[in-house]
Amino acid sequence: MAGIKKRNILNSMHIQHAQDRENDRTNTGSFPIVRKKPIRQMGGGIVTRLMTSLLIVLLCALLGFGYAIQLNNKTSSYETMSEEELTRLISETSTQVQNLQQRKTELTGQLNSLKASANKQQEAQRIAKENEDTSGILSGRLPAEGKGVIITISQGSKERIDAATMFQLLEELRNAGVEVMALDNVRVVTSTYISDTKKGLECDGQALKTPYKVKAIGDPQNLQNAVNIAGGVGSRFKVKFGADVTVTPSESVDISETRDVGQYQYAKTVE
Repeated sequence: MAGIKKRNILNSMHIQHAQDRENDRTNTGSFPIVRKKPIRQMGGGIVTRLMTSLLIVLLCALLGFGYAIQLNNKTSSYETMSEEELTRLISETSTQVQNLQQRKTELTGQLNSLKASANKQQEAQRIAKENEDTSGILSGRLPAEGKGVIITISQGSKERIDAATMFQLLEELRNAGVEVMALDNVRVVTSTYISDTKKGLECDGQALKTPYKVKAIGDPQNLQNAVNIAGGVGSRFKVKFGADVTVTPSESVDISETRDVGQYQYAKTVE
């Protein structure tokens, strides 16, 4: 009997010990489990904000640096030009000023004569006829003559002359104050274009033949300088294409090439 009683006591102690262990467990679900925010994510957000701020500062610095360079380029553009380039720029500017002053004088004279005339209608018709002759020369409708230069350009020995360089020649002559031009048999006007084809150059749809010949009416000295200046378009013809360029001044350049004036679709005369 004593042994049976002892085993009952031991069983009771084992059961009680098991219940105590079960009650001592913390993950019983009685209390909600609060998860901590991952440390790694918090650090990543800080790094992202820091990188964004640095990127904004860097972009602002680059913008300011570029603006400073642009300002310096404007102020130093003339400082980096050579003596020949400055001379040509001054000469072209002086020619343009003289042309504008001459045109202003002409218009002022016409206005004064119209005011002083007793028969204003007759005087207006005379001025209109005078302006018509001027516009006829500018538009290429009438032939022209006067002092200027004749430019001859041979075929290039290195490579074929391209349209861009030939058009650059016409632009340089315009800047030098040319009044009337003709390239081979084509009268050059404001709408003139030059294009490259498989057979060579074309001007306003007409094929050009070498040697190319440019007749230009204007101040001979200014036109010569525009072509022969060091590093100018004349040097480009020689160095890049291996062409010979000859500029011959003349007291009488005859430009008999004319062209029909096209009909304008949108532009109307102001009355």
